[in-house]
Amino acid sequence: MNTNTKQDRVLIFDTTLRDGEQSPGATMTHAEKLEIANLLDEMGVDIIEAGFPIASEGDFAAVSEIARQSQNSVICGLARAQLGDIDRCWEAVKHAAKPRIHTFIGTSPLHRAIPNLTMDEMADRIHETVTHARNLCDNVQWSPMDATRTEEDYLCRTVEIAIKAGATTINIPDTVGYTAPRESAALIQMLLEKVPGADEIIFATHCHNDLGMATANSLAAVEAGARQIECTINGLGERAGNTALEEVVMAMKVRNDIMPYQTGVDSTKIMNISRRVATVSGFEVQFNKAIVGKNAFAHESGIHQDGMLKNAETFEIMRPEDVGLTETNIVMGKHSGRAALRSKLEDLGFELGDNQLKDVFVRFKELADRKKEIYEDDLIALMRTSTDPEEDRIRLKSMRVVCGTDGPQQADMVLIVDGAELSTTQTGDGPVDASFRCIKEMVSHSARLQLYQVHAVTEGTDAQATVSVRMEEDGRIVTGQSADTDTVVASVRAYIHALNRLLVRREKGGTDKREINYKDVG
Repeated sequence: MNTNTKQDRVLIFDTTLRDGEQSPGATMTHAEKLEIANLLDEMGVDIIEAGFPIASEGDFAAVSEIARQSQNSVICGLARAQLGDIDRCWEAVKHAAKPRIHTFIGTSPLHRAIPNLTMDEMADRIHETVTHARNLCDNVQWSPMDATRTEEDYLCRTVEIAIKAGATTINIPDTVGYTAPRESAALIQMLLEKVPGADEIIFATHCHNDLGMATANSLAAVEAGARQIECTINGLGERAGNTALEEVVMAMKVRNDIMPYQTGVDSTKIMNISRRVATVSGFEVQFNKAIVGKNAFAHESGIHQDGMLKNAETFEIMRPEDVGLTETNIVMGKHSGRAALRSKLEDLGFELGDNQLKDVFVRFKELADRKKEIYEDDLIALMRTSTDPEEDRIRLKSMRVVCGTDGPQQADMVLIVDGAELSTTQTGDGPVDASFRCIKEMVSHSARLQLYQVHAVTEGTDAQATVSVRMEEDGRIVTGQSADTDTVVASVRAYIHALNRLLVRREKGGTDKREINYKDVG
């Protein structure tokens, strides 16, 4: 393809809702998936991989609804190289104005051994399944999983088969993040030169960040001729994550002099969707993360500060407003009204219904009574507390802890569980441990706490603490977050948030979707 008049246009394929959600504990609710899909659609993402329809009824329902609601983006579903998977995928995406089926199979020696197929048998499977997909949908993407560790001759053979069977996009996944940039470029160039029909389709690149080279590998592939980048918001994804959408988009925008490519993404919407994905996934963005990290536009050293005051371009290669970032400042106080709060939250990218605003306003006033100065980061942290009725089976009514140098530490707690008021007193190794023991005493579960993380939202002794917890029970992995000026209260609410999600998944019978073979395409 890459010799036509659109050679400078790079398609952005976002897989936050599929590959990103495979991060252990990053499972999103149905409503959250629809919200993120809507934001992706509005910001100009070309293709949204909305999920893996065969994985669960929840995935199927989410992909179907996203397909119906999409206004601009192509809506894509993932399917293994099985006719039933492809049929199920089509049933979900066919509601979209612009549907796509994405089917895949592992082609490397290690992955061929999983279904125990010979090279010839796999070649036949690829022809059969891609043909079947193309008979259902005009827009078909095919991926040879673990392409970067597949023998060159066999990769060429399978790509040629997929093209002849009707694939319109060929995605080349670096499934385990093994490749270096020059290899990524050489692979795309080799396929363009050797595979018949390669100039008539779009090549895509899908990179993982295990060696910290996902963005570099993606951009190298584009320079070699790929015209679609598969990526996720905040680089969310399994293990070390995927190529970060914000990084490749801004790299091509800032360095357009050496990478003369364009995307359709409105970069001013990046910060908003980054915050929302961090909120709904429970995965905080690291402070020094490129583009969207808290420190991305912070300058502490005297030399840097002096240069910034004289000319922002001295130490900034892009403007904060280019990614939708507003300056953090004191924005609200205890006398601020509901309309002002709604307006400020809208500036930060949060659109609230009347009932949700009412709940948030009550919590804002409580915070204002405890905190002299409320910053934008405080408001963002406030929004991390879930108000989804689906997750309200367990609510904290009251708690009191006794701690100090003389142990044991003790917690007294009252919970509302399915409408009934329960109370208990427990001791533990510290106030948080005692509090968590109270919850476990009142709500029976066998979940193991995998992660407990605390960080201050802003500076000062009255700063809010944001607490993240991750829990696992029988293959179900959930996360919870909460913020409060009292670290122990934030910890309890985060734990309850995660537990509510766990109870919902119990009811739906959901387990970690990685139980399905071959889901990990990228």
